[in-house]
Amino acid sequence: MNAVSTPAVSVRQAHKTFPSGGGARRALSGVTFSVRPGERVALLGASGSGKSTLLRCLCGLETLDADGGEVLTFGRTLQSGGALSPEVRALRRRIGIVFQQFNLVGRLPLLTNVLTGLVAELPLWRALTARFTLEERARALDALQAVGLAPQAFQRASTLSGGQQQRAAVARALVQGAQLLLADEPVASLDPESTRRVMELLLALNREQGLTLLISLHHVPLARRYCERVLALRDGALVFDGPASALTPAFLRELYGTSADELIDAVDAPAVDASPPILPILSRSIP
Repeated sequence: MNAVSTPAVSVRQAHKTFPSGGGARRALSGVTFSVRPGERVALLGASGSGKSTLLRCLCGLETLDADGGEVLTFGRTLQSGGALSPEVRALRRRIGIVFQQFNLVGRLPLLTNVLTGLVAELPLWRALTARFTLEERARALDALQAVGLAPQAFQRASTLSGGQQQRAAVARALVQGAQLLLADEPVASLDPESTRRVMELLLALNREQGLTLLISLHHVPLARRYCERVLALRDGALVFDGPASALTPAFLRELYGTSADELIDAVDAPAVDASPPILPILSRSIP
């Protein structure tokens, strides 16, 4: 299989169960899909549908059940049989993770926060003492330039707005050389203008640098506007895989019933490309 055809991430029959009140709660149930390099994919679902759990499994922050399938990134096994691969550290270097919480150290300059994206590839003594070379600092400045924050490089992170801090979190992923970006509700706590700026940034990085995006979102308009494909979860199961343009209010109510109301908000927002669907719809019916 050549590099072009190798999926950025593949999930096969993913099952994840958590203990719950003396019993068990199934968070993921047989989820299977692949994302090709350069795709923009929205992960959609109501609260508790399994979006965050799935993203954490894709980067190895959670392990699947022992008989719960496998995750591959760039053609190599990241986890299988409930255990992480011995290669997981190397594979994680190609995966950037952005959370709803910015996870920046407020008292440190923005540049230093971004440089922490290099920690995984540094000797332990340099990571602990924050000793970075001029070349590494230049990489961090380039990443800040890419997200429009180079002028704020030496400001304390705590002085920046929420939108700026989230863009800095994206820069941290860029400086580590990520080729796949997993974003878990990255704009949920931002105001509308900051939301637009962060989503426009991700779109630009996808188009200009080929960054593969898998973004967990809570609202359909953002999925329709910024992503070409949608994976929709309900109660841990994948119930839709297809073009974002198919997410009409009527179809969402077919998928989610009354839970669709928390996803539907100005659904008529236009999608960013009028390109043909990337993958066919797997299912339009609810089991």
